[in-house]
Amino acid sequence: MTRMLIPVLCLMAATACNRGVATTSDHARPRIALVLKTLNNPFFNDMQRGAQGAADALGVELVVQAAERETDVERQMQIVENLIQSGVNALALTPSGSKEVVPAVVKANHANIPVVIVDTRLDDHAASEAGAHAASFIGSDNYEGGRTAAKFVVERSGGKAAVGVLEGIPGHETGDSRLRGFREGIAATPGVRIVASQPANWERDQGFNVIEAIRAAGKTGAIRVIGFDAVDDARKAIQDGTMLASVAQFPGEMGRVAVENAVKTLRGEPVQPDVKVRIELVTKGDK
Repeated sequence: MTRMLIPVLCLMAATACNRGVATTSDHARPRIALVLKTLNNPFFNDMQRGAQGAADALGVELVVQAAERETDVERQMQIVENLIQSGVNALALTPSGSKEVVPAVVKANHANIPVVIVDTRLDDHAASEAGAHAASFIGSDNYEGGRTAAKFVVERSGGKAAVGVLEGIPGHETGDSRLRGFREGIAATPGVRIVASQPANWERDQGFNVIEAIRAAGKTGAIRVIGFDAVDDARKAIQDGTMLASVAQFPGEMGRVAVENAVKTLRGEPVQPDVKVRIELVTKGDK
């Protein structure tokens, strides 16, 4: 029976660029705030680059801020509130907590600041109860990403595999959708079973420790690792044989569309309320 590990977060991410504000001094242009979960992850660095490219093309000022850690919801809320007070014209937000950030979105609504949500949806129930409104959501179909990973496991294992899952943050919409998609994707194949599932809280170190344990135990190749995000380090690991595959998202495209939609809302132009960004499975041999 094949043994597989299915991380539902970016495991092979390397520490990236500095945190802080990317801004210009010209306040005559519209100011778009992009609040990310963190800038210590290549996924969000790519998102920032896509957003900055769109901002440059559209002639707007982009302000980028993020908390130190993806799990620091309180800090993210503080950042949003400070940006509201500073007078930004529109807000693009990647929520660190689907429910927890809803009050900050409501504050932006009350300040007449259009909000675009990126990557992680707001919790529908919490947003509805609070009266929170977002003009647009831009992100991957994480449920379908989980099903994509499940289909690959079923096909590659011949329908027989014991699977361990590294989850994201419990209760977090992105990870929950991936896990639900994976579970439903293997439901019709009784020979593929989840034998262990534990949170890794989107923390690179927690996930990487498991990968290192596989290597130290001499199980590389015997325990096959399938991940999410397909950042550069993951793609290298796939080529080196320490990972089998990864579901690629396109954060640069998310950032670009987020800024484009934010600008459209400021101009009074219609935007799509739900924009799905493509996903694809990356395996050895893919570029």
